[in-house]
Amino acid sequence: MRDDSMTHVAIIDDEREVCTFLEHFLTSKGFTVKVAYSGEQSDLLMDGPPFQLAMIDVKLPDTNGFAILKKLKEKQPNCKVIIMTGFSTVKTAIEAIKLGANDYIEKPFDDLDQLEALIDEMITHDASIVQSEANRLAGEVGFITGQNEEMNHLLTIAYKIAKKNINVLIQGETGTGKEVLAKFIHQASCRADQTFIGVNCGALSESLLESELFGHEKGAFTGATQLRKGLFELANSGTLFLDEIAEASPAIQVKLLRVLETREFMRVGSEKVFRTNARIVAASHVNLDEAVREKKFRQDLLYRLNVVKLEILPLRKRIDDISTLLSHFLEKYDAQHITFTTEAMRLLETYDWPGNIRELVNVVTRAITLSEGETTQITKDYLPCYIQNTNKKEYEEKEVKRSFSESIINHEKSRTNPYFSDLKKYLDNWNAELLFYWQSDQAVPLEVITEKIKELEDVTGKAFIKKALNSTLGNRKEAADLLKITPRQLRYLFKEKKHSPL
Repeated sequence: MRDDSMTHVAIIDDEREVCTFLEHFLTSKGFTVKVAYSGEQSDLLMDGPPFQLAMIDVKLPDTNGFAILKKLKEKQPNCKVIIMTGFSTVKTAIEAIKLGANDYIEKPFDDLDQLEALIDEMITHDASIVQSEANRLAGEVGFITGQNEEMNHLLTIAYKIAKKNINVLIQGETGTGKEVLAKFIHQASCRADQTFIGVNCGALSESLLESELFGHEKGAFTGATQLRKGLFELANSGTLFLDEIAEASPAIQVKLLRVLETREFMRVGSEKVFRTNARIVAASHVNLDEAVREKKFRQDLLYRLNVVKLEILPLRKRIDDISTLLSHFLEKYDAQHITFTTEAMRLLETYDWPGNIRELVNVVTRAITLSEGETTQITKDYLPCYIQNTNKKEYEEKEVKRSFSESIINHEKSRTNPYFSDLKKYLDNWNAELLFYWQSDQAVPLEVITEKIKELEDVTGKAFIKKALNSTLGNRKEAADLLKITPRQLRYLFKEKKHSPL
């Protein structure tokens, strides 16, 4: 039970009506309230008795909320902070959260219950408990931050904004865990009991993506034999994850912009207007600011998506977390009895991980499977040859496998990758490995088999792309024609697969 008479709250805002309302509201709850109408007056408050909570406006006549926040955190680091903002400055409030504010609320305060709940949460909840809950939820969905300070800060920000009904943009290299972070945001939000649906915007043609997003009526086009609801409709009260949003065509971008602006859409072949309340979390391995400058992405759409931008570090910039990630994966596969030798760990920690977390998962799965029944200690011999035969310095010097598009056009680069040098040999090895799993008396996790199937699709697809490019002397348009795909789909394959370890 807290003693409200000992709870001191500071209100810093130049709008006297707001201050008067909050002072009356908080005093009625038994709090001791002090008010400042400027930055100069706020300095005097900070030099007095400590506050448990401060409510700070973003804009003041002689300073701004950021400057006050910085001073307050220096003088009273344990004081909780709520940033007050108008709707047009929500992005500014998010920046304040990144700088240490605990939350924000929009003015005017239309929902007094929401205001009271937020204030009570700030007063009663210990920061360590909130962080512990964020870590627990992250562990459940598989978003492992390890000891990296920047990743843990990212998790804190994601947890804070999860309950806000705002769009989120996640940027990061392929394989860093953008979809896992999107699932964390969904699970930490008030929509956790609703649907989470994801779609890769680069994996579908324009017409298929339009139908997937917005749905279609029966007979809308050839093959539309029945009505189909789109993802905006299916995720109406939940979260819609738009992966690789940069790959959406200009026409799809226009339609997405309209939905984000009006919350309205029409199915393909229909004139009826539907509404959606889906929360949008978008992701891209492409820098969308650069894509806007290059006229490849709409600036107005980016503005709508980028209310909050979260950037995930590549694995090579958080190498110290390798051991934590390994422990998580071993526990996930019920293989805690397995350990990695010092030499194997050294190789893992000096490799550059172009495929990031996704590649690490594949390597661990492979090692567990190959060592089954033989040993409980993973040596370097259970690691892929390209990890055994390289180290970080060599990787940086040679840029091996840095760009898939270059590697399949450049014969010398493709020759350094054993998976491309002899497709028949790869297929023979793949077949032998699958037969080994089938004939083994030991239980084989189904995930291992599905990963091998995905690997087969990836490697053979690349081999046929290479063959098409070789036959057209590198002409991508002609190669796309030979493969019966669009140049846009071929471009997506280049970008999506360029960091593949295969």
